[in-house]
Amino acid sequence: MTTVYDVPPHDLIAAAALELKAAGKVQPPVWAEFAKTGVNREMPPTNPDWWFVRSASILRRIYIDGPVGVSRLRTFYGGKKRKGVATGTFAKGSG
Repeated sequence: MTTVYDVPPHDLIAAAALELKAAGKVQPPVWAEFAKTGVNREMPPTNPDWWFVRSASILRRIYIDGPVGVSRLRTFYGGKKRKGVATGTFAKGSG
């Protein structure tokens, strides 16, 4: 039997995002097209379906990590924050 661990993550997330969009049960809010995904990002995502892709990715992360809270997900989706000439530091993703 095929599980989440056997399928490449990119393929699984893309297929799940298409399924979420087709089902119509997950709708992005009106402000989603202007929002950044974290303080470490300079621009909003360019993919118009980024809300569904992120939702599918979060579902995969919850399946793999088990019971997980918002703080741990923020850490997973964070990245290096640029601070000009200073050394970059880690910043959590949006909550």
